Order: sequence, then C-alpha cells, then structure tokens
Amino acid sequence: MTPSPPVSSYAAPVRRMHWTIFTLVLLAYVFVNIFDLFPRGSSPRMNLLATHYLMGLAVLVLILPRLLLRLRHGRPPVSPQPPDWSERIGQVTHVALYAFLFIQPMLGIITLQVGGKPVTLFGVTLLPSFVAHPDRHLGHWWENIHTTLGTIFYFVIGLHILAALWHHYVRRDNTLKRML
Repeated sequence: MTPSPPVSSYAAPVRRMHWTIFTLVLLAYVFVNIFDLFPRGSSPRMNLLATHYLMGLAVLVLILPRLLLRLRHGRPPVSPQPPDWSERIGQVTHVALYAFLFIQPMLGIITLQVGGKPVTLFGVTLLPSFVAHPDRHLGHWWENIHTTLGTIFYFVIGLHILAALWHHYVRRDNTLKRML
C-alpha cells in the first residue's frame, strides 16, 4: 500500500469558514465606516449600524465552530518550510486574530447593553437590551474601547494579509494556496 500524499490545503469546511468570517468582518468594517455619511437618527444610518452589529454577532456565533474545525482538521504543512521566527510571528498573529474575532463582538454587545440599546434591523429587534438601568457615559467608555481595538485590528488584519502575500510572492511557498 502506498502512503497517501501530504495534504496541501486546509479542509474545505475550514476554508469556507475562513472566507465567511473574512467577509463578515469586512462588511462590519464597511458598514461602520459609511454610516456617518447619513444624518443622525435617519433610517439608513440606523440600519447600517444595525447591520454592523449583525455582522459582529454572526462572527461571534461562528468563531467557536471555526476554532473547532481548525482543531479537527489540523494545519497542512507549509512547503518549503519557513524559518522558525516566521512561524512564531504567524502563531502570535493568529492568536491575536482569534482573540479579536471573539473580543470585538463581545465589546460591541457590552457597549449596546450598558447603553441600554437594542439591536434592531429594519424595525425588527434582533437582540433586546437586558440592562435595567442603562448608563450612557459607561456605554460611551465601552464604545471607545471597541472603536480603539477595531482601529488596532486594521493593522493586525493588514499584517495577516501582507504576510500571506509575502509568503506567496517573495517566499513562493504554499501558505496562501492552502487557504484557496
């Protein structure tokens, strides 16, 4: 019996989940960045913001299945193998990405709940406010943390994308191809 060749890409469910979460995060950033184009209190502004919330909730719901899929299917080897320092940077970046994908939506929920705001989309309540005594000042404090972390993670996401491109075009290994 001949040995099976090594797997050269992530399992299809892992790849689909990666690109689904990528799309949700991208849309969350797009919606939060364009909602300011509309007047305060307007329906388009409120619906764009609610869609941002919905994308964040979807990421939060999918992050645990994403991790479980990743653990279940493993990680195909990079060929040719990168240096140890590169592997360590990649591991740290991935931990930061996973932390972001969990913490950022949680901060968004905390922000809304503390401020006493429900998540509504087109007039339908998706997540009611459960706080009996909202604190607008504390809600703004949490919102500032959420916004600051969101800005920081532009750079972490950018680093992740640049690293994939560096592996593909400079190192010419299969790092990027494993996720396609």
